[in-house]
Amino acid sequence: MTRTASAFWLNESGKGEVRQVALPEPGPGEVEVRTLFSGVSRGTETLVFRGGVPENQYAVMRAPFQEGDFPWPVKYGYLNVGVVEHGPEQLRGRTVFCLYPHQTRYVVPESAVTPVPDTVPAARAVLAGTVETAVNAVWDAHPLIGDRIAVVGGGMVGSSIAAVLATFPGARVQLVDADPGRQVIADQLGVGFALPGNALDGCDLVFHASATEPGLTTALNLLAPEGRVVELSWYGDRKIAVPLGEFFHSRRLTIRSSQVGTVGRQDRTYAERMALALDLLADDRFDALITGDSAFEDLPDVMPKLAGGEIPALCHRIDYGQGHVSE
Repeated sequence: MTRTASAFWLNESGKGEVRQVALPEPGPGEVEVRTLFSGVSRGTETLVFRGGVPENQYAVMRAPFQEGDFPWPVKYGYLNVGVVEHGPEQLRGRTVFCLYPHQTRYVVPESAVTPVPDTVPAARAVLAGTVETAVNAVWDAHPLIGDRIAVVGGGMVGSSIAAVLATFPGARVQLVDADPGRQVIADQLGVGFALPGNALDGCDLVFHASATEPGLTTALNLLAPEGRVVELSWYGDRKIAVPLGEFFHSRRLTIRSSQVGTVGRQDRTYAERMALALDLLADDRFDALITGDSAFEDLPDVMPKLAGGEIPALCHRIDYGQGHVSE
């Protein structure tokens, strides 16, 4: 008999469905995981949901265990926490994080899962993939003690960066967002907050994660001479204008990219970066980034509302209850 699990697939712009998919038996060096929670990373998954991945970026944007090809049909996602039910003895019964789509059970190589520390609740561990992006951005940025830092864009990535930097020695960290409601998030993370017009300037370092032209302009405006913008926004198929006139040259400003596909330190591995992200999640301040919950079976109705902004969210958590397998 063929074993199956349930998975969420995107069919076409604005639509999705739960499908039954084949579940192979785990072989040597593989684990079978029963999902407890997954997370919807609203920015990236909305881009995929609306079919906004540029054709020349199809290969770059593939999730590690994606099935199907862009634009549709595609099984996409990368924030998954579950329990190992079959596999090596040292992993059986362990809660693990995996860069896997929204699916009730799955089989992957043992190397694809990272054990969740006992100090981190499984329900919070869904943030690991985004906190990993934040860790990489900080590695790319090389902040110094006492730096004046702004994070422009209080979405999931920007807020994760602010959380990572909140206790950085001597740093002034301010989260900047056009939505005044994001002050609640900043307060919970322990960093300052400002609307774009009121943000503190003279910054040595600005992380930009709003994925908007006005956000990038704000990021450049906030820099002191010799300051740096670390750009994390993914614009998909949109063309944007960058204000390189006026003060850009006279202040000797720098814009550099940061992308999680490459580890930001040559002396660290992907596995070490992920393990660090999970260790950081022992801090309960990160709970501020989880702004909603839904059941797995409701994903076809929930995803369009997340994409359209009807459900405002940073990370929206999906609860699987008791994961199942049929045969």
